[in-house]
Order: sequence, then C-alpha cells, then structure tokens
Amino acid sequence: MNDITFLFDMVKYTFSGLLVFFAAWYFVKPLLLQNLNFQRLELKKAGLIHTLPLRLQAYERTVLFLERINPSNLLVRLHVPGMSAIEMQKLIITEIRSEYQHNISQQIYVTEMSWSVVKRIKEQTIGIISSAANALPAEASAMDLSKSVLKHLANLESENPYDLALSIVKKDIQSLF
Repeated sequence: MNDITFLFDMVKYTFSGLLVFFAAWYFVKPLLLQNLNFQRLELKKAGLIHTLPLRLQAYERTVLFLERINPSNLLVRLHVPGMSAIEMQKLIITEIRSEYQHNISQQIYVTEMSWSVVKRIKEQTIGIISSAANALPAEASAMDLSKSVLKHLANLESENPYDLALSIVKKDIQSLF
C-alpha cells in the first residue's frame, strides 16, 4: 500500500509540475519571442547606422557614373579639337570602362536591379559609340562622331535611357527611407 501511495504521489507531483511548467511556458513564451524580435530589430537598426551612409554614397556614385557616361556630358568633356572619330571612339570607350571599373564595388550596396541597369547602360553606351563610329567614313572627325551620337539619341523613340536609368536608381534610393 505504501508503494502505491508513493507511486500515486509521484504521478500527482509530476503531473502538477508539468502543468505548472506548460502554464508558465504558455505565458512566458510570447515575452521571450517579443524580446528576441526586439533584439533583432536593435541589431538591424545598429547595422543600418553603419551601412546606410555607405549605401547612400554608393547610390551617389552610381548616379554620378550614369551622368558621366551620358553621351551629352561625355562628348563635351572629352572633346579634343582636331581628334579623329576613331581616336575619340577609343578615348570614350576607355573612359567608360575606366569609370565602370572605378565604381564596380558599388554593386555591393545598391540593389541588383539598379546595378543591372548600370551595366546595361554602360554596354548600350559603348554600343552606340561604336556603331556611330563604324557608320562614319575613315577620315571623320571627333565632331562628326559627336554629332552622329547625339543625333542617334535624339531619334530614339522611347524615353532617354539615361533619364530612365536615373529614375530607377532614384526610386531605389527613396526605398531606403
């Protein structure tokens, strides 16, 4: 009889202990989850304090790159009187590739979509310059190349690709806030 009472007491205490444990867990678990979410939010906030300035700087450099490779700015900046169209083409392509290489690390901080737009605009610009140079006679001047490129951009049926790229990058910047 003593063994049965002992066994019954053990079951009773075990059941009571489990009941108290599950009741406490039921009430404490939401507090623990809330605390964990708060800590995650604080870590994210602390990370943003350090990465937000870097991301903004990357977007600034991306916008600057897009502006610098825009043919309307590029042709004026690189124009050298007396230069041939072929020399100007080589200079422009070298300048675009150099600018791109200088800014390639910015892809870490900008969205994948923004960076793909930057790459596409770079390639399109090189393509426009090359096709315009190839369409000119061998003795053409840098001024002829500039006129041909600007005429090509003016004849585009869609929106200016450089303005479109800038608007996409600006939308990404606005999503940071």
